[in-house]
Amino acid sequence: MSKDIWKREEVESPCRQICVLHPVERICAGCYRSLEEIARWSKMSAAERAEIIAALPDRAPRLSRRRGGRAARLSR
Repeated sequence: MSKDIWKREEVESPCRQICVLHPVERICAGCYRSLEEIARWSKMSAAERAEIIAALPDRAPRLSRRRGGRAARLSR
């Protein structure tokens, strides 16, 4: 059986199987999609998926800011 039978013309999911929703930003720490985007992914058109994929790199810095931790506790 040929593997070409199972190929699909669609944008693959950016999921990295690190499914943790950031409590403040409300985006996944693994793939940077919102919960709504994750829920709708299978129903989106290829164009919608591609648009979201293009926006993901800009979301990453939103999660890199740390607020608190040991250093914040010690500075109080």
